[in-house]
Amino acid sequence: QVQLVESGGGLVQAGGSLRLSCAASGRTFSNYAMGWFRQAPGKEREFVAGIHRSGSDTYYAASVKGRFTVSRDNARNTVYLQMDSLKPEDTALYYCAAGAIYGARSSGSYGYWGQGTQVTVSS
Repeated sequence: QVQLVESGGGLVQAGGSLRLSCAASGRTFSNYAMGWFRQAPGKEREFVAGIHRSGSDTYYAASVKGRFTVSRDNARNTVYLQMDSLKPEDTALYYCAAGAIYGARSSGSYGYWGQGTQVTVSS
């Protein structure tokens, strides 16, 4: 089992920044690829960013590429999502997830999920 707890969400104006954190406990964190997803009201959960278990490679959804940066610190069992140039359409509940396969964009490829942290971007 892997337990994941997100933090760092909040209310920010358009153009602002937030840094989300996801702290992991349980099984060896460095064994897992990590992903960030988001879900806005009335919409399906969508992939945002992913990172290799070593932190050496990352990939992003087209809608956030160039604005968001995913990173991890395996010594601290934590993955981060730095979000810059935020837009109102980034408003959503953001989740981190752990999975066995690097490169996956489907939520079904991730076996462990946090409870989410709310990000609200005002115009």
